[in-house]
Amino acid sequence: MSRILVVDDSVSIRQLASFTLKSGGFDTIEADDGQDALSKASSEQFDLILTDRNMPNMDGIQLTRELRACDNYKFTPILMLTTESEKDKKVEGKEAGVTGWIVKPFNPDTLIAVIKKVLN
Repeated sequence: MSRILVVDDSVSIRQLASFTLKSGGFDTIEADDGQDALSKASSEQFDLILTDRNMPNMDGIQLTRELRACDNYKFTPILMLTTESEKDKKVEGKEAGVTGWIVKPFNPDTLIAVIKKVLN
């Protein structure tokens, strides 16, 4: 079973994403910001990171840069789940190492399909 780290400062979004992923057959762990996510990612291994872009303490772009600097996460898929869809934000994400971009609000079936595609 693939393990996914769900990172978002919004409790409701985190819970919705986790519920959706669990119903799709994934194991999830939640983190409430980039610092929390980095701490969890350094103590255990995840198959995919699903992160918000805008969060306090450490945003999704900085989290992606930090994870890409770790040997364990050089090639791990990192998906940005965010309300932002501007081209310059996506370019910044791609340069940091983001694998894909999903705009909120998300469709649960689409989220599961994208994650299955990225993991296979």
